[in-house]
Amino acid sequence: MNPYGGSEQETLFLYENLKEVADVSMWAASSRASKILLEEHQIRKISVLSRNVPQGGTYVFAGAHWRNKAWPLFITPPERLIYIFNTFHPKIAALIGKLPFWLRWPDAEIVLISEFQKNILGLAGVVHPSPIDASRFLPAEAADRPFTVGRMSRDTADKHHAEDKDLYCALLDMGCHLEIQGGTVLQEQLGRRPNCNLLAEGTFAAEVFLNRLDVFCYRSGTHVETFGRVVLEAMACALPVVCHVHGGYAEHIEHGENGFLFRTTAEAVDIIGTLKADPAMRHRIGAQARATVERLFSRDALRRRTRFYVDRLEKPEASSAPGHAI
Repeated sequence: MNPYGGSEQETLFLYENLKEVADVSMWAASSRASKILLEEHQIRKISVLSRNVPQGGTYVFAGAHWRNKAWPLFITPPERLIYIFNTFHPKIAALIGKLPFWLRWPDAEIVLISEFQKNILGLAGVVHPSPIDASRFLPAEAADRPFTVGRMSRDTADKHHAEDKDLYCALLDMGCHLEIQGGTVLQEQLGRRPNCNLLAEGTFAAEVFLNRLDVFCYRSGTHVETFGRVVLEAMACALPVVCHVHGGYAEHIEHGENGFLFRTTAEAVDIIGTLKADPAMRHRIGAQARATVERLFSRDALRRRTRFYVDRLEKPEASSAPGHAI
Protein backbone atom coordinates (compact mmCIF):
# COMPACT_ATOMS: atom_id res chain seq x y z
CA MET A 1 0.00 0.00 0.00
CA ASN A 2 2.91 2.35 0.74
CA PRO A 3 5.86 2.54 -1.69
CA TYR A 4 8.14 3.52 1.21
CA GLY A 5 6.91 0.98 3.76
CA GLY A 6 9.16 -1.67 5.27
CA SER A 7 6.83 -4.56 4.41
CA GLU A 8 6.68 -3.45 0.79
CA GLN A 9 10.45 -3.10 0.50
CA GLU A 10 10.94 -6.49 2.14
CA THR A 11 8.54 -8.10 -0.36
CA LEU A 12 10.28 -6.58 -3.37
CA PHE A 13 13.70 -7.69 -2.18
CA LEU A 14 12.48 -11.23 -1.45
CA TYR A 15 10.96 -11.39 -4.93
CA GLU A 16 14.28 -10.42 -6.54
CA ASN A 17 16.09 -13.14 -4.58
CA LEU A 18 13.47 -15.81 -5.30
CA LYS A 19 13.60 -15.07 -9.03
CA GLU A 20 17.08 -16.56 -9.09
CA VAL A 21 15.91 -19.98 -7.88
CA ALA A 22 12.17 -20.29 -8.62
CA ASP A 23 9.28 -19.37 -10.88
CA VAL A 24 7.75 -16.55 -8.83
CA SER A 25 5.03 -13.93 -9.30
CA MET A 26 3.77 -11.04 -7.17
CA TRP A 27 0.12 -10.39 -6.43
CA ALA A 28 -1.79 -7.58 -4.74
CA ALA A 29 -4.38 -8.97 -2.35
CA SER A 30 -5.76 -5.53 -1.43
CA SER A 31 -7.85 -3.11 -3.47
CA ARG A 32 -5.81 -0.33 -1.83
CA ALA A 33 -2.52 -1.47 -3.33
CA SER A 34 -0.14 1.30 -4.36
CA LYS A 35 -0.54 2.23 -8.03
CA ILE A 36 3.13 3.17 -8.11
CA LEU A 37 4.20 -0.30 -6.98
CA LEU A 38 1.71 -2.05 -9.26
CA GLU A 39 3.03 -0.24 -12.32
CA GLU A 40 6.74 -0.26 -11.53
CA HIS A 41 6.96 -3.92 -10.55
CA GLN A 42 4.29 -5.59 -12.70
CA ILE A 43 2.33 -6.78 -9.69
CA ARG A 44 -0.91 -8.55 -10.58
CA LYS A 45 -4.19 -7.73 -8.86
CA ILE A 46 -6.17 -10.74 -7.65
CA SER A 47 -9.59 -10.99 -9.30
CA VAL A 48 -11.75 -14.06 -8.72
CA LEU A 49 -14.33 -12.94 -11.27
CA SER A 50 -11.81 -12.76 -14.12
CA ARG A 51 -9.89 -15.77 -12.79
CA ASN A 52 -6.77 -13.67 -12.48
CA VAL A 53 -5.55 -15.58 -9.43
CA PRO A 54 -2.59 -17.69 -8.27
CA GLN A 55 -2.73 -21.25 -9.59
CA GLY A 56 -1.19 -23.23 -6.74
CA GLY A 57 2.35 -23.96 -5.64
CA THR A 58 3.66 -22.12 -2.58
CA TYR A 59 1.76 -19.04 -1.41
CA VAL A 60 3.80 -16.50 0.55
CA PHE A 61 1.86 -13.73 2.28
CA ALA A 62 4.19 -10.80 2.92
CA GLY A 63 2.86 -7.52 4.22
CA ALA A 64 -0.76 -8.57 3.55
CA HIS A 65 -2.18 -10.25 6.60
CA TRP A 66 -5.05 -12.69 6.93
CA ARG A 67 -8.38 -11.06 7.77
CA ASN A 68 -10.83 -13.88 6.99
CA LYS A 69 -11.40 -12.77 3.41
CA ALA A 70 -13.48 -15.10 1.22
CA TRP A 71 -11.46 -15.01 -2.02
CA PRO A 72 -8.98 -17.76 -0.95
CA LEU A 73 -11.91 -20.20 -1.01
CA PHE A 74 -12.24 -19.71 -4.78
CA ILE A 75 -8.64 -20.20 -5.88
CA THR A 76 -6.41 -23.27 -6.20
CA PRO A 77 -5.21 -24.32 -2.73
CA PRO A 78 -1.47 -24.02 -2.15
CA GLU A 79 0.79 -26.99 -1.58
CA ARG A 80 2.60 -24.89 0.98
CA LEU A 81 1.51 -21.75 2.85
CA ILE A 82 3.98 -19.28 4.35
CA TYR A 83 3.27 -16.08 6.27
CA ILE A 84 6.01 -13.49 6.67
CA PHE A 85 4.58 -11.91 9.80
CA ASN A 86 6.61 -8.75 10.28
CA THR A 87 4.42 -6.54 12.47
CA PHE A 88 2.98 -6.46 15.96
CA HIS A 89 -0.70 -7.38 15.77
CA PRO A 90 -1.62 -10.11 18.29
CA LYS A 91 -5.18 -10.43 16.93
CA ILE A 92 -3.98 -10.99 13.37
CA ALA A 93 -1.31 -13.37 14.63
CA ALA A 94 -4.10 -15.45 16.16
CA LEU A 95 -5.99 -15.48 12.85
CA ILE A 96 -3.10 -16.78 10.78
CA GLY A 97 -2.26 -19.37 13.41
CA LYS A 98 -5.64 -21.04 12.92
CA LEU A 99 -7.24 -20.77 9.49
CA PRO A 100 -11.04 -21.02 9.04
CA PHE A 101 -12.34 -24.60 9.11
CA TRP A 102 -13.93 -24.20 5.67
CA LEU A 103 -10.62 -23.36 4.01
CA ARG A 104 -8.82 -26.58 3.18
CA TRP A 105 -5.37 -25.08 3.04
CA PRO A 106 -2.25 -26.50 4.73
CA ASP A 107 -1.22 -25.15 8.10
CA ALA A 108 0.72 -21.92 7.79
CA GLU A 109 4.45 -21.80 8.30
CA ILE A 110 5.39 -18.52 9.93
CA VAL A 111 8.48 -16.42 9.23
CA LEU A 112 9.22 -13.81 11.89
CA ILE A 113 11.77 -11.03 11.63
CA SER A 114 13.29 -10.87 15.11
CA GLU A 115 13.57 -12.84 18.32
CA PHE A 116 12.10 -9.75 20.01
CA GLN A 117 8.92 -10.12 17.94
CA LYS A 118 8.84 -13.89 18.43
CA ASN A 119 9.03 -13.54 22.20
CA ILE A 120 6.49 -10.76 22.70
CA LEU A 121 3.93 -12.48 20.46
CA GLY A 122 4.69 -16.01 21.64
CA LEU A 123 4.64 -17.34 18.07
CA ALA A 124 6.43 -20.40 16.76
CA GLY A 125 8.34 -19.96 13.53
CA VAL A 126 11.68 -19.31 11.92
CA VAL A 127 13.35 -15.92 12.30
CA HIS A 128 14.68 -14.18 9.17
CA PRO A 129 15.85 -10.58 9.58
CA SER A 130 14.13 -8.29 7.10
CA PRO A 131 16.57 -8.32 4.16
CA ILE A 132 18.69 -5.26 3.35
CA ASP A 133 20.49 -4.72 0.04
CA ALA A 134 23.95 -3.79 1.30
CA SER A 135 25.01 -2.89 -2.26
CA ARG A 136 22.35 -0.16 -2.38
CA PHE A 137 23.04 1.39 1.02
CA LEU A 138 26.67 2.49 1.00
CA PRO A 139 28.79 4.84 3.12
CA ALA A 140 28.80 8.45 1.96
CA GLU A 141 31.89 10.31 0.84
CA ALA A 142 33.15 12.96 3.23
CA ALA A 143 31.11 16.16 3.01
CA ASP A 144 31.54 19.67 4.35
CA ARG A 145 28.30 20.24 6.26
CA PRO A 146 27.08 21.02 9.79
CA PHE A 147 26.87 18.06 12.17
CA THR A 148 23.55 16.51 11.18
CA VAL A 149 21.32 14.13 13.13
CA GLY A 150 18.30 12.58 11.44
CA ARG A 151 15.76 9.83 11.13
CA MET A 152 13.42 8.45 8.49
CA SER A 153 10.02 6.74 8.73
CA ARG A 154 6.45 6.83 7.50
CA ASP A 155 4.91 10.25 8.07
CA THR A 156 2.43 9.12 10.74
CA ALA A 157 2.05 10.06 14.40
CA ASP A 158 2.48 6.49 15.68
CA LYS A 159 6.02 6.43 14.31
CA HIS A 160 7.10 9.28 16.59
CA HIS A 161 7.60 9.16 20.35
CA ALA A 162 5.84 11.53 22.75
CA GLU A 163 9.21 12.82 24.00
CA ASP A 164 10.72 13.40 20.57
CA LYS A 165 10.01 17.12 20.76
CA ASP A 166 12.15 17.36 23.91
CA LEU A 167 14.92 15.35 22.25
CA TYR A 168 14.96 17.44 19.09
CA CYS A 169 14.86 20.73 20.96
CA ALA A 170 17.82 19.62 23.10
CA LEU A 171 19.78 18.64 20.00
CA LEU A 172 19.03 21.95 18.30
CA ASP A 173 20.14 23.82 21.42
CA MET A 174 23.35 21.75 21.28
CA GLY A 175 24.02 23.12 17.80
CA CYS A 176 22.99 20.06 15.80
CA HIS A 177 21.28 20.27 12.42
CA LEU A 178 18.16 18.06 12.18
CA GLU A 179 16.82 16.22 9.11
CA ILE A 180 13.59 14.26 9.71
CA GLN A 181 12.13 12.55 6.65
CA GLY A 182 8.56 11.52 7.42
CA GLY A 183 8.41 14.36 9.93
CA THR A 184 5.80 16.80 8.60
CA VAL A 185 3.44 15.36 11.21
CA LEU A 186 5.68 17.11 13.79
CA GLN A 187 5.22 20.54 12.23
CA GLU A 188 2.74 21.72 14.86
CA GLN A 189 4.95 20.56 17.72
CA LEU A 190 8.25 21.94 16.46
CA GLY A 191 7.06 24.86 14.36
CA ARG A 192 9.63 26.58 12.19
CA ARG A 193 13.02 26.42 13.85
CA PRO A 194 16.42 27.16 12.32
CA ASN A 195 18.41 24.06 11.34
CA CYS A 196 15.34 21.80 11.62
CA ASN A 197 14.24 20.31 8.31
CA LEU A 198 10.94 18.37 8.39
CA LEU A 199 10.49 16.46 5.14
CA ALA A 200 7.61 14.44 3.73
CA GLU A 201 8.20 10.71 3.38
CA GLY A 202 9.78 9.84 0.06
CA THR A 203 11.31 13.28 -0.49
CA PHE A 204 14.66 11.58 -1.04
CA ALA A 205 15.41 7.96 -1.83
CA ALA A 206 16.33 6.21 1.39
CA GLU A 207 20.01 5.78 0.52
CA VAL A 208 20.30 9.42 -0.57
CA PHE A 209 18.67 10.73 2.59
CA LEU A 210 20.83 8.62 4.91
CA ASN A 211 23.96 9.93 3.21
CA ARG A 212 22.95 13.44 4.33
CA LEU A 213 23.42 12.46 8.00
CA ASP A 214 26.26 12.07 10.49
CA VAL A 215 24.20 10.22 13.12
CA PHE A 216 20.94 8.30 12.81
CA CYS A 217 18.63 8.51 15.86
CA TYR A 218 15.53 6.39 16.17
CA ARG A 219 12.67 5.43 18.42
CA SER A 220 8.99 4.93 17.65
CA GLY A 221 5.79 5.84 19.46
CA THR A 222 2.81 3.53 19.79
CA HIS A 223 4.03 1.61 16.74
CA VAL A 224 6.05 -1.41 17.91
CA GLU A 225 9.12 -1.89 15.73
CA THR A 226 9.40 -5.65 15.38
CA PHE A 227 12.53 -5.11 13.28
CA GLY A 228 13.01 -1.53 12.08
CA ARG A 229 14.82 -2.13 8.80
CA VAL A 230 15.59 1.57 8.47
CA VAL A 231 18.02 1.19 11.37
CA LEU A 232 19.93 -1.52 9.50
CA GLU A 233 19.86 0.60 6.35
CA ALA A 234 21.49 3.42 8.33
CA MET A 235 24.09 0.99 9.66
CA ALA A 236 24.79 -0.15 6.09
CA CYS A 237 25.58 3.49 5.28
CA ALA A 238 28.21 3.38 8.07
CA LEU A 239 26.23 5.73 10.28
CA PRO A 240 26.50 5.46 14.05
CA VAL A 241 22.95 4.68 15.17
CA VAL A 242 21.48 5.85 18.47
CA CYS A 243 18.29 3.90 19.09
CA HIS A 244 15.81 3.15 21.85
CA VAL A 245 16.25 -0.30 23.39
CA HIS A 246 12.67 -1.39 22.59
CA GLY A 247 12.75 -2.81 19.08
CA GLY A 248 13.82 -5.81 17.04
CA TYR A 249 16.81 -3.90 15.62
CA ALA A 250 18.35 -3.88 19.12
CA GLU A 251 19.34 -7.54 18.66
CA HIS A 252 21.94 -6.41 16.13
CA ILE A 253 23.36 -3.44 18.07
CA GLU A 254 26.20 -3.90 20.55
CA HIS A 255 26.19 -0.78 22.69
CA GLY A 256 29.40 1.18 22.20
CA GLU A 257 30.69 -1.20 19.52
CA ASN A 258 28.55 -0.86 16.38
CA GLY A 259 25.93 1.59 17.68
CA PHE A 260 24.23 2.82 20.83
CA LEU A 261 21.06 1.97 22.74
CA PHE A 262 19.26 4.34 25.10
CA ARG A 263 16.31 4.21 27.47
CA THR A 264 15.71 7.90 28.21
CA THR A 265 15.82 11.14 26.27
CA ALA A 266 18.65 12.37 28.48
CA GLU A 267 20.74 9.30 27.60
CA ALA A 268 20.16 9.91 23.88
CA VAL A 269 21.23 13.56 24.19
CA ASP A 270 24.41 12.59 26.06
CA ILE A 271 25.36 9.94 23.49
CA ILE A 272 24.80 12.25 20.53
CA GLY A 273 26.74 15.01 22.30
CA THR A 274 29.70 12.65 22.67
CA LEU A 275 29.49 11.65 19.00
CA LYS A 276 29.30 15.28 17.93
CA ALA A 277 32.54 16.03 19.73
CA ASP A 278 34.40 12.92 18.53
CA PRO A 279 34.57 12.38 14.73
CA ALA A 280 36.97 9.46 15.20
CA MET A 281 34.38 7.65 17.33
CA ARG A 282 31.73 8.27 14.67
CA HIS A 283 34.02 6.73 12.06
CA ARG A 284 34.89 3.70 14.22
CA ILE A 285 31.30 2.96 15.23
CA GLY A 286 30.07 3.50 11.67
CA ALA A 287 32.66 1.10 10.25
CA GLN A 288 31.58 -1.60 12.72
CA ALA A 289 27.92 -0.94 11.86
CA ARG A 290 28.66 -1.48 8.18
CA ALA A 291 30.55 -4.70 8.97
CA THR A 292 27.56 -5.98 10.96
CA VAL A 293 25.24 -5.47 7.99
CA GLU A 294 27.68 -7.11 5.60
CA ARG A 295 27.75 -10.23 7.79
CA LEU A 296 24.02 -10.31 8.43
CA PHE A 297 23.07 -9.82 4.78
CA SER A 298 25.99 -11.44 2.98
CA ARG A 299 25.26 -13.24 -0.25
CA ASP A 300 25.58 -16.60 1.51
CA ALA A 301 23.30 -15.55 4.38
CA LEU A 302 20.62 -14.31 1.99
CA ARG A 303 20.92 -17.46 -0.09
CA ARG A 304 20.38 -19.67 2.98
CA ARG A 305 17.23 -17.77 3.95
CA THR A 306 15.91 -17.84 0.40
CA ARG A 307 16.33 -21.64 0.31
CA PHE A 308 13.71 -21.89 3.06
CA TYR A 309 11.03 -20.98 0.52
CA VAL A 310 12.07 -23.48 -2.14
CA ASP A 311 13.80 -26.47 -0.54
CA ARG A 312 10.59 -28.41 0.09
CA LEU A 313 9.56 -27.94 -3.52
CA GLU A 314 12.71 -29.69 -4.68
CA LYS A 315 11.83 -32.99 -3.04
CA PRO A 316 10.83 -35.64 -5.64
CA GLU A 317 7.19 -35.77 -4.54
CA ALA A 318 6.84 -32.00 -5.00
CA SER A 319 8.88 -31.51 -8.16
CA SER A 320 5.84 -30.60 -10.28
CA ALA A 321 4.78 -27.64 -8.15
CA PRO A 322 3.97 -24.72 -10.46
CA GLY A 323 5.77 -22.04 -8.51
CA HIS A 324 5.48 -19.36 -5.86
CA ALA A 325 3.04 -16.52 -5.40
CA ILE A 326 3.83 -13.61 -3.13
